[in-house]
Amino acid sequence: MKRFYLVSTDHLEDRLWFRDEEDYRVAMNYVAIAAFLTGIIVLSFILMSNHVHFVVCCSSGRAEQFVNKFKRLYAAYYQKKYGVCELLRRNGVDVRDVSQENESLERAVAYVMMNSVAANICLEPSGYLWGTGNVLFNATPSPGQRLGELSGRAQTRLLRSNVKLPSEYIVSPGGYILPESYVPVKGVETLFRTPKRLAYFLRTSSKARLRLEGEAMPSFRDQNILSACEDLCHSLFRANGISDLNAEQKAELLRQLRRRFSADLNQLSRVTGIPYAEAARLLDSY
Repeated sequence: MKRFYLVSTDHLEDRLWFRDEEDYRVAMNYVAIAAFLTGIIVLSFILMSNHVHFVVCCSSGRAEQFVNKFKRLYAAYYQKKYGVCELLRRNGVDVRDVSQENESLERAVAYVMMNSVAANICLEPSGYLWGTGNVLFNATPSPGQRLGELSGRAQTRLLRSNVKLPSEYIVSPGGYILPESYVPVKGVETLFRTPKRLAYFLRTSSKARLRLEGEAMPSFRDQNILSACEDLCHSLFRANGISDLNAEQKAELLRQLRRRFSADLNQLSRVTGIPYAEAARLLDSY
């Protein structure tokens, strides 16, 4: 029996899932691959810098299989690129049943879409590329070419996988499978019925309230601050990276990042890799 689930990973406190745009592109393709291999239906998803969310339709047990497949694929890529082992092995996953009653499914989809807005990354979900924020009620089809138009070798290089996805999937100019290729867009639009009704659920989601209450502090993307962090290590301390800094220098780096980007302690911790408690202690001690 098919059921609906909201699948969320824990927020990594002192690491980033995605350090640059290449990481996001690779992960977008792995969502398509994991969904294809496990046979689940993705209704909505978003890739945030230190966590991910999915709303899926599948039989019991398949949701966890899907997210674990996705994590394994991405963790292998991450290890090869950055030399970091077991980044996601202990990253917890929460799988919750979503009822079709009381508009719970609509609220789950809206919750996922509003993550980027709540984080002050963009004004509307449609402004965020890494997920399904711009696929619903979009009158302008996204450009791209059919995956089948690429050679087998080009597909393997693009997907970083030997898995053969359906040839009708569309590859964006940015180099990733468009979510419209496998998300049942018309079905999700039917769920909301009209763009106005979708807008209502977006405005009234818990993530929208979070932004209105002023709790969503960061307005600079983690990847921008990470890049500045590397530049500051070199310009301020003539160091190659944070691992080369002593405690006093780490404290100064944290202060500079907080002042320049109005970053809160949670964002500073996940960008620098300094555990939250240690970052707080450094800022208080020096």
